[in-house]
Amino acid sequence: MDKVVVIKSKRIMLLLSEGEILKSYKVSLGKQPTGRKVMGGDQKTPEGIYRLDLRNPSSNFHMSIHISYPNEADLANARQLGVQPGNGIMIHGLPDDLAELGKLQRRWDWTDGCIAVSNPEIEEIWRLVPDGTTIEIRP
Repeated sequence: MDKVVVIKSKRIMLLLSEGEILKSYKVSLGKQPTGRKVMGGDQKTPEGIYRLDLRNPSSNFHMSIHISYPNEADLANARQLGVQPGNGIMIHGLPDDLAELGKLQRRWDWTDGCIAVSNPEIEEIWRLVPDGTTIEIRP
């Protein structure tokens, strides 16, 4: 995989290799999914180009892959508005006590700004997507 694309309006995440879609997943987003993330606590999923840069195999949400939000544009926008941009945006699974929800979790947007998939899906994404992969999050 060389790129991940999330299309927020369609609640879909695509794994691409050389421009070809190899996998797609239905996702849940932040509780306030419309618009770009401006500040910490706004419960919005960011929009822009980032990197998948860290992994947490012991996440409270089964497993998680960190998204390099905020980027320079996000930082500049937050400075201009006089707010903190927030951090800790991840692709993740479900908490262990809710794992049985599986794909049902995607019926509503429930995260604080992250991108959520089922636990088997995050395990597959973990295996397929190397550290440093570009993620583009579109409206």
